Amino acid sequence: MDRFIFLTTDGLSKGAVYAAFALSLVLIWRAARVVNFAQGAIAVAAAYMAFSITLHTGSYWLGFIASLVGGFILGIVVERTAMRFVGHERPLDAVIVALGVVLVLQAVLGYLYGNEFIGVDSPFSRRVITVGGIDLLSRFDLYVFAAVFLLVAGLGLLFSKTRLGLRMRASAFAPEVSRLLGVNVTRMVTLGWALAAAAGALAAMLILPGDLGLHPNAMDGVFVTAFTGAVIGGLDSPQGAVVGGLTIGLLLNYVTGYLNPLFSADLGSIAVLALLLAVLLVRPGGLFSGVAARQV
Repeated sequence: MDRFIFLTTDGLSKGAVYAAFALSLVLIWRAARVVNFAQGAIAVAAAYMAFSITLHTGSYWLGFIASLVGGFILGIVVERTAMRFVGHERPLDAVIVALGVVLVLQAVLGYLYGNEFIGVDSPFSRRVITVGGIDLLSRFDLYVFAAVFLLVAGLGLLFSKTRLGLRMRASAFAPEVSRLLGVNVTRMVTLGWALAAAAGALAAMLILPGDLGLHPNAMDGVFVTAFTGAVIGGLDSPQGAVVGGLTIGLLLNYVTGYLNPLFSADLGSIAVLALLLAVLLVRPGGLFSGVAARQV
């Protein structure tokens, strides 16, 4: 029972990071109807900015802020220089351009910082807190939960309680009508990219310390896992992204903790693929695909 509790709490912590990254993918999909395959590379670039600022100032929090701001700016740059001119007639075009952005960013990062893994320090202790003899969470895990909660709550307030959020939602689901009503749809799409890139940068800052370390390709695996969570939840549903990310985190921990030792093999990826296939067979649009998507 103790092992189950630890695997659950640790899985929720990891799943929260996947949820944050999945949420960034959902934001771009809702804004532009594009699956941004460059999201992982953008997040890593923002994390390298944080590393540089922290290295020169000695302050993790200045680096943290720099990563969010850098991600926000990178999202604007990528949308305005590469993705804005991609048409929607052939969906594969956006995929090819995004993969080109990945190659460019990873090449630049490799040139500037090298291709060796760089260790990233955690702002809080990763020692697991024991309560009643049961291992629960570390201070860093609590920090992860708090950061992801603030992200989800902030985006929820933005889209449900502000005029800006209303404009962004209207631009995503009825762009032509929004233009007639005086909404600058192009600007709203750019803002969607910027917010999504900042959310991806946050996810990178939460998962890179200790687990992965900095490397130009560090977020590739996270992208695949988080994208799976977004598809499971439904690419049009922010709530689905959160649920999908948490589900993936729990599934990976349970499989790693219980099945891997029995079969002496890494079955996590197979379990995630099986879950994805099951959801797609039963509900192809995702578990939370209750709203009809706009057509572009």
